[in-house]
Amino acid sequence: MSDTHNYSSDVAFTPAVKTVQARKGSRDAYARVEQRGGWRTEVDEDIAGFLANASSLYFATSTADGQPYIQHRGGPKGFVKILDKSTLAFADYSGNRQYITQGNLSENPKAYIFVMDYAHRRRVKIWGEARVVDDDPALLASLMPKGYKARPEQVIMFKIAAWDTNCPQHIPQKFDAADVAAALASRDSRIAELEAELAALKRERLA
Repeated sequence: MSDTHNYSSDVAFTPAVKTVQARKGSRDAYARVEQRGGWRTEVDEDIAGFLANASSLYFATSTADGQPYIQHRGGPKGFVKILDKSTLAFADYSGNRQYITQGNLSENPKAYIFVMDYAHRRRVKIWGEARVVDDDPALLASLMPKGYKARPEQVIMFKIAAWDTNCPQHIPQKFDAADVAAALASRDSRIAELEAELAALKRERLA
């Protein structure tokens, strides 16, 4: 990363943020986190497993003068790929062709990924820098989920500076429609089995 930080969490905890933390009474707690090494900076089993089950994320960029922009990106579970311990990538599909994210990254590489797991009430925040790769067909093909009906246009490469998780407070529990449908199908199948067993027992008693 281009910026020099004393702690990995300094990517978010700027001097202005630390001033507010001190005034609000939370600076000491976060200082202890810093002394323990700050936030994680590389992919580990925890975030790898989390991303393997993610089918949706929010991707934030900003203009050179700081105007933020957030875009949703989704796909089959695991559409975000881990290239190495500090690099994530995903195929960027053709959409409304506004190219706000690509334009922002051309003048300001700082980016942010926010991934929410409503079913388990978990969220992961990832700070870093990103770039668009639109001249590598082989890389794009390797990142495209097999069988997914979308037109890949380019690749988003994301270099991790730091990442952290949050507590589940205030996260509503929600489930994907496909997961709900599978659970209901399993329940209905079990009900059918029990009804068949009950009918067989009744026939035996009447025999």
